[in-house]
Amino acid sequence: MMEMKVLGCALLFPLQIFLCLLRAIVRFFTRQKRRDLGTDVVLITGGGRGIGRHLAKEFAEQGARKVVLWGRTEKCLKETCEEISMTGTECHYFVCDVGNREEVYQQAKVLREKVGDVTILVNNAAVVHGKSLMDSDDDALLKTQHINTLGQFWTTKAFLPRMLELCNGHVVCINSILSLSSIPGAIDYCTSKASSYAFMESLTLGLLDCPGVGCTTVLPFHTDTEMFQGMRVRFPKLFPPLNPEMVAERTVDAVRTNTAFVVLPWTMHFLVILKRWDNHC
Repeated sequence: MMEMKVLGCALLFPLQIFLCLLRAIVRFFTRQKRRDLGTDVVLITGGGRGIGRHLAKEFAEQGARKVVLWGRTEKCLKETCEEISMTGTECHYFVCDVGNREEVYQQAKVLREKVGDVTILVNNAAVVHGKSLMDSDDDALLKTQHINTLGQFWTTKAFLPRMLELCNGHVVCINSILSLSSIPGAIDYCTSKASSYAFMESLTLGLLDCPGVGCTTVLPFHTDTEMFQGMRVRFPKLFPPLNPEMVAERTVDAVRTNTAFVVLPWTMHFLVILKRWDNHC
């Protein structure tokens, strides 16, 4: 029985690779209709630096009507906001810690009053402590869960109902490939990202019958940003860090084409398939 199961997995593996490649080729050569961002108000959490900053610039470049930034460091938010405003796109920022539930709901109310209804929510804020489970104190572990997981729950709860009323909205999650393939030494981060992935997967399925409202989950490998400084991989030449500008470009394009899941780089599909194959066999 075990030999038959192993044989079945071995036969299925190349088929899975072929299907992933086929989907990628079809999407590459097929011109898809893209969403016009001219009427959208885009909120980006963690928008003052890193990928969030590049996302703000890309949404503005692609024609978003208004860009709103949330984050914990006013200096970074102000600098990014000024940079976006200089391009001619209306931009606002609010200091908000998404790990604080009451602060999220309060700032959501202020945002609606001052800027208007959010139609694209980008949950990008995240933290990495870079410590082992035994070296992390309980407060640090809770902070990771609050920002990486619960913060996404609270922001979605704050803005999704109005999107459903308007039949116009999109919820985006900048997740991580580590949500599908964990590594040692980052238990709190991998756990929080796996929970975030499950949340988005369930939300995406739940919104299939809701016209005008969609979801996008982006699963990048580690990026060349301040957040991942000092991170080491086993084969750095084979798996170099991603360019944050590219991640932002692919994310905005995924929103405009209503693509549910994006894995970056595409070669990470092999990692996911190999893990599933190993689990089954």
